[in-house]
Amino acid sequence: MRILVAGATGAIGRRLVPMLVGAGHEVVGLTRSPGKAPALRVAGAEPVVADALDAGAVMAAMRKAAPEVVVHELTAIPAMLDFRKIGQQFALTNRLRTEGTDHLIAAALELGARRFVAQSYAGWPYARTGGPVKTEEDPLDTRPPASLRGILEAIRYLEKTVTAASGIEGIVLRYGGFYGPGNAIGERGALLDQVRQRRIPIVGHGTGIWSFIHIDDAARATLAAIECGKQGIYNIVDDDPARVSTWLPVLASILEAKPPRHVPVWLARLLIGEQGIMFMTDVRGASNAKAKRELGWEPHWASWREGFAQALGEDGPAVDRGVERAASVV
Repeated sequence: MRILVAGATGAIGRRLVPMLVGAGHEVVGLTRSPGKAPALRVAGAEPVVADALDAGAVMAAMRKAAPEVVVHELTAIPAMLDFRKIGQQFALTNRLRTEGTDHLIAAALELGARRFVAQSYAGWPYARTGGPVKTEEDPLDTRPPASLRGILEAIRYLEKTVTAASGIEGIVLRYGGFYGPGNAIGERGALLDQVRQRRIPIVGHGTGIWSFIHIDDAARATLAAIECGKQGIYNIVDDDPARVSTWLPVLASILEAKPPRHVPVWLARLLIGEQGIMFMTDVRGASNAKAKRELGWEPHWASWREGFAQALGEDGPAVDRGVERAASVV
């Protein structure tokens, strides 16, 4: 198939493009930076330069690419998030998820593409009620903190626009938290020094449940969706959703750092705001059962425990499998 990947030099795109080429597909990589075109050629893709927020430029790029499948991986997320400024940090990503989606969908429909695969997120948008692990059928949050409302509205817009588009098969992939090469939890990742310096504490009882996915497993799931996915939404996460009180000490152990500090909720609220408290104490995990069943996909790193150790170097210290194992969600 001929496939256009928008965001081809981003976190997923860098891993996905070589997989697509290796699987025998013709790949066109969309980037807004001319300086990134050579890297796309080296990866085996045909580069095309366009700003996704410019409807005319997107249409021209799509005409040149003439894709059968469009993959929307466009984001502009900083390497290290500041919970206090998260609304501002996601302003451009919100536009890419709304205006950018509109431009890509419109061009895909006009040029006769048959499938559209788009990136979404499973890390915190689910409603914070009921059970600890959510499926694609569960509702999204209706009462997020004020600083997250714009982000969630953009996610809702993208998901509805893609799955409801008439004349094209729209697929949304709700990825878990990325780790591995090029990510905050990965070699030289932005989060690691914060953990080493004990600047990321366990807030309250650390009951927020996080679902992770190795970046290469996310790319493999995207390849599966491109080749055999059906219209709808899929959680792309590993098998082991875990509380902050479980995964953060394990990560510190892998890094040979001191265990994370514990701080009360009232103090953390002053430092990271209501949105930060939510991430650390109240978010829900996600189930990958649908993706396994319908995409024929299995994560190579079934648990972040092994995945973190691999991503941070095979010669690192062994993970203590007993660290809060009993507190794991599944």
